[in-house]
Amino acid sequence: MTHVFSLLVENHQGVLSRIAGLFSGRGYNLDSITAGPTMDPSITRITLVSQGDDNIITQIKKQLNKLIDVIKITDLTYLSSLHRELALIKLKANPRQRGEIFQVADVFRAKVMDVGCETMILELSGSSEKIDDFAAILQPYNVLEIARSGLISLERGKKSGKNGGK
Repeated sequence: MTHVFSLLVENHQGVLSRIAGLFSGRGYNLDSITAGPTMDPSITRITLVSQGDDNIITQIKKQLNKLIDVIKITDLTYLSSLHRELALIKLKANPRQRGEIFQVADVFRAKVMDVGCETMILELSGSSEKIDDFAAILQPYNVLEIARSGLISLERGKKSGKNGGK
């Protein structure tokens, strides 16, 4: 089963390397790793996506907790969370095809970021499934390159009150 972990770590040189090394050294599969600053410049948020049975996931959590720079680990898998990914997709696009590509981009709420003589670059953010679907729809237009950010995730805020917070 796929698990999404949100880690808060101290922003020190080599932290990301030690986390990636933990996974490779123990043979755990790391599907995605994304890191970025938080509001506090001394803390970095890392989102990890990994797969494994309950025993492997338990071992991953234990091993991550042993790392000195790890402040907090949250397994977002069973929590109400928001997950997003960013993709840049470069396609071959002659002038006759551009109108169709603009329409497809509009349906998915993608942005046209660059138009060249023979290519276009589109930007899309959303769920991994949405990006997969968008890339599949664009295949007939000759996709040249795709760059994906990896998953970023946050736990949703708690909803209070029995009337939905009203």
